[in-house]
Amino acid sequence: MLALVQRFAEGEQFEVVTRTGGRDLIAELPALKPDVTLLDRQMPDVGGVDILRAMRELDPECQVILMTAFGTIDSAIEAVKLGALDYLSKPLDFARLRELLATVRFGIERRQRLMTADGELATRFEFCGMIGRSPAMQELFDMIRRLAPHARTALITGETGTGKELVARALHKLGPRRDRRFVAFNCSAVVETLFESELFGHIRGAFTGAVDAKVGLFESADGGTLFLDEVGELPLPVQAKLLRVLEQGDVQRVGSTDARRVDVRTVAATNRRLATEVAAGRFRQDLYYRLNVVEIGLEPLRDRSEDIPYLTAAFIKEFAERFHKPLVGVSRGAERLLHDAPWPGNIRELRNVIERACMLSEGRILSEREVLAALGGVRPSRAAAARPADAREEFEPALDRLKVERVLQQVGGNRSAAARVLGISRRALYRRLDMFGLR
Repeated sequence: MLALVQRFAEGEQFEVVTRTGGRDLIAELPALKPDVTLLDRQMPDVGGVDILRAMRELDPECQVILMTAFGTIDSAIEAVKLGALDYLSKPLDFARLRELLATVRFGIERRQRLMTADGELATRFEFCGMIGRSPAMQELFDMIRRLAPHARTALITGETGTGKELVARALHKLGPRRDRRFVAFNCSAVVETLFESELFGHIRGAFTGAVDAKVGLFESADGGTLFLDEVGELPLPVQAKLLRVLEQGDVQRVGSTDARRVDVRTVAATNRRLATEVAAGRFRQDLYYRLNVVEIGLEPLRDRSEDIPYLTAAFIKEFAERFHKPLVGVSRGAERLLHDAPWPGNIRELRNVIERACMLSEGRILSEREVLAALGGVRPSRAAAARPADAREEFEPALDRLKVERVLQQVGGNRSAAARVLGISRRALYRRLDMFGLR
């Protein structure tokens, strides 16, 4: 029977592996990763139904066909309830088996086509290194296009891992300074005593250890763009000097009395609420207003889950090339895991998870088991990780259509500004726009 089925399946263009016992199959299943398994119900060690139960746990994506010489209606119903694709009686109906194998092949090819299509769409929806099909991301891309030629200062806000530096680089790339330097500085990675030296430079002998003169970041970025990441970490004395540079365009090196003229576009980013920091006295109000001439807010990944398949496809393509693996996509179970994860680390966390899963993978499709392992073995629950603000918005009384329309008119149709005025998230605003037919 093994030889007969093997020849038949090979004739249907399947690569076939045969085993004479259930224990051997269960032990080898993680390495074999079959697309379809034909199981005999009666075997000398472990029966086909018990193997089917184990396979549902080990590899839920594998299609299983049970075979038996003692077929009954109850047996067939039990097999289908356990997740079998079908139940065949012996002697086998090879015409029916051909149909089942064709169904499996069609599912495999369709999934691969969808993954390829996601990869192509990811390229279509790529903008200066960012990928997004959601309304929030498309609005962000449009805002960057409009601001890049003009804005001399900008403030980018958003959670860690949402891609704030990519936005800053896009503003530089699409602006008139694209041919000059882009200089990035992480304000959270420097000890407090060295901030002034890093930003403004110093002369030789300005302090202990200053054996040579140093050019500061503002001078290095002269004519180009300086990106100040995590600007909320700047000490108050440095904030005052940064404000002076932004307002007057002059830089004074530590230990020097001479001012040097610089022409720099300054883009700052933070994951803090600077208005709250101002109220607490930890951030200068005048610097906040000087930086916040233009604010660009980034949505967390959990609020734009429709972008996850395209980001996933792009990352899989990247790591398949890096690790020299034939990866083309993810299984349905893995896709559900990625969709349900809360992603507190946002796109950076998603990228790291896909990288780990690609390292573990040995096939063409990332399995649910591999993605779950990359997630730390904990099955995520998006509902449990929802933000309290989002939960409140679900139950608060609906804003009436006239109020939403009036606010939209006041802010010139800017949905981000409208959401802030209404005191809700952009996600909540989009739900109301759909509900009121205002999209």
